[in-house]
Amino acid sequence: MTTAPTDFKMIPGQTELDSIERDLRFHPTRNDSPSSLTAAQVEQFNRDGYVRGLPIFNPEEATEIRTYFDNLLAKVLAAGGDSYSISTAHARYGRVYDLLTHPRIVACVKDLLGENVIAWGSHFFCKMPHDGKAVAWHQDASYWPLTPSKAVTVWLAIDDADVENACMRFISGSHHFGHLTYRPSSPGDHNVLNQSIDNPEQYGQPVDDVLKAGEISIHSDLLLHGSEANESDRRRCGLTLRYCAADVRAHMDWSLKGVIVSGSDPSGHWGNRARPASD
Repeated sequence: MTTAPTDFKMIPGQTELDSIERDLRFHPTRNDSPSSLTAAQVEQFNRDGYVRGLPIFNPEEATEIRTYFDNLLAKVLAAGGDSYSISTAHARYGRVYDLLTHPRIVACVKDLLGENVIAWGSHFFCKMPHDGKAVAWHQDASYWPLTPSKAVTVWLAIDDADVENACMRFISGSHHFGHLTYRPSSPGDHNVLNQSIDNPEQYGQPVDDVLKAGEISIHSDLLLHGSEANESDRRRCGLTLRYCAADVRAHMDWSLKGVIVSGSDPSGHWGNRARPASD
């Protein structure tokens, strides 16, 4: 079985994670005057658990980001890594830090999480052509020592993502069911992660997260999602960027990953790490 990446690292036996008392309920957004999203998009996030197809970068900007990733991936592969191993990238690469803190992305996130926002995670999910690995149905909150469940993932399309090259899929409305029971993945699953939730259709309708390069989707940490193996001749890469409200508490030293991207952190809980010098 493929080792889970850093943002999804499992504790042996889950002893430490299971010992944390976490509030894993969906907390709806209360925002009557969003600045970047529309009121209908905020309503959709509350109802369905996601918004998608948000244009952030124009074609020229998207091409520049893709070129940066191509070069970064080549370096990682040459050093013995693989296309899924570029995780917590904002702690090492200034260019990824810049994407995590980008004002256009943060403005969308603020409309869902409030004025005080922490960015804490960054991970490339890059499916090479015919790589044979699926991302099983899962909830992000299952892996993260965060409470309460007021966190979102932004999925920035580095490449065009569609059904042919295994775009992400959501189970619409599944975030309303709270924390769901999962099973450990087996080697036969060929799963990038190490958890699987079976029979996802019982929780809602599957929706394909089709995105053009430079667009984003945003989903709740409780939304059930996954993707099929990429059997096409085209790569499918996305950069996941993780955010939470500043009043969320992180255990297991995950607060050290944090960056204040909007407002403030009144309690001083988050580390607010600096931009790394290396690009």
